[in-house]
Amino acid sequence: MKYPIATSIVFLLMLVSGSCVGLSAEENRPNIVFLMADDQCTYSMGCYGTPGAKTPNLDQLARDGVVFDNHYDTTAICMASRANVVTGMFEYKTGCNFNTGPLLREHWVRSYPTLLRKAGYSTAFAGKFGFVVAERPQGKGVLPETDFDRWGGGPGQTSYVTSKNNSMVEYAEEYPHSTLSYGAFGRDFIRDVAKSDQPFCLSISFKAPHHPVTPDPKFDDVYRGTQFTKPANYGRENGEHFSQQSRQGRQYARFHAWKYSTNYDEVMAKYYQQIYAIDVAVGMIRDALAESDVLSNTVVIYTSDNGFFCGSHGYGSKVLPYEEASRVPLIVYDGRRPTLGTEQRRDALTGNVDFTPTILELAGIKIPKNIDGRSLLPLLNDPNASTHDSLPLINVWGPKEVHSLAVVTKDWKYIYWPYDTGDFQPTEELYDTGRDPLELKNLVGNRSSRTNLRRMRDVYDITVANWRERAVEYHGYREFVAVFDRRARIDK
Repeated sequence: MKYPIATSIVFLLMLVSGSCVGLSAEENRPNIVFLMADDQCTYSMGCYGTPGAKTPNLDQLARDGVVFDNHYDTTAICMASRANVVTGMFEYKTGCNFNTGPLLREHWVRSYPTLLRKAGYSTAFAGKFGFVVAERPQGKGVLPETDFDRWGGGPGQTSYVTSKNNSMVEYAEEYPHSTLSYGAFGRDFIRDVAKSDQPFCLSISFKAPHHPVTPDPKFDDVYRGTQFTKPANYGRENGEHFSQQSRQGRQYARFHAWKYSTNYDEVMAKYYQQIYAIDVAVGMIRDALAESDVLSNTVVIYTSDNGFFCGSHGYGSKVLPYEEASRVPLIVYDGRRPTLGTEQRRDALTGNVDFTPTILELAGIKIPKNIDGRSLLPLLNDPNASTHDSLPLINVWGPKEVHSLAVVTKDWKYIYWPYDTGDFQPTEELYDTGRDPLELKNLVGNRSSRTNLRRMRDVYDITVANWRERAVEYHGYREFVAVFDRRARIDK
């Protein structure tokens, strides 16, 4: 099996792909490949400015497509983020998270996989599905495997051992580690469906690099002995300005528990090794697209369900609204209009709720009115275009102390920590992420930032008002409105 993607066949296909650009969606609906990592931060890829990261296939995809530099997961934890992705709605409208409840079928039937299949696409899913679908708020949920033409998904966190994933056992002998098995699943689905004239949508959700740390031993030599440069905001000394509330969850404890503080190089080598395997799987999938002669009419989207701190600010894990946990990679490659190695970049504000409207527009399907996301397609065509003025960053998972609501614009972020009892006081944080992307200075008390603080408070208040008006009636989401109403606690 070969994995390199920058072959002469690939580039020949890209050169002739321009003839497809003028066709309408009805005449030539593109194939769609949606690929999602689990817990991947932006500084784990070469195309995001990390020279030591070995991600040749992803970097090639970036060179041939568009890289997004301000892409956020509006909830930075697996289950809720995945519900955001497939519905195009914020968490308070899906009602779906680990400690709240499943996604209701009334939302699932408007998800991009079900709408594409209804519109004539052949659909496939493999990997960690991440949530279940229920008929009613307190009902027992199930995986919607019968809603796909080909299924390689699994419940819960799935396993890195391919043989333990029931839907993937046929790949276990050749690919005992699950990451490459998903690449093989995608390869085989593409080869089979390309024999027909039916458009397809392949969605793969890799388990990697999620804990437990389990890199494929096939790639043990890739980062052996590597010394990694720590980010400039690494360590507890760079998180002293963060709220006291943010230190109460497991994210703070995991800086030491997961050995970022004592064994950084070894921890990061294993993290990067898991991502390297994803990169290889992406190469398998793109090779299959080229070999099956469908690359020139396929759109590939690559992202992650949330980021990861990896020791930044003295934290580990995810969930919190800071950059390393909530801002994630996004690459979009459109075989109908490849950039031929020029690597275009966009700094427009985008979110994980944007994938459903993007995919539906690609397929020529009417976008439901309930969706919060915006299609990314205008951004592909125009580097100066924008879609969102702001996005919410939500955390209502875990202990109440770490519940937070933030709003982010292209250049600013405002965070409100409402927990107020005993030694805790409601806390605000303000960051100029355009000039201070490492979030090293909280500007709430800065006299010169008063105008921006007032502006971002107004954006935040509008977000709370939208939550009040649009939140689902179940799973406790209405109760959070009072929690996040800062006006009762913070003077203007």
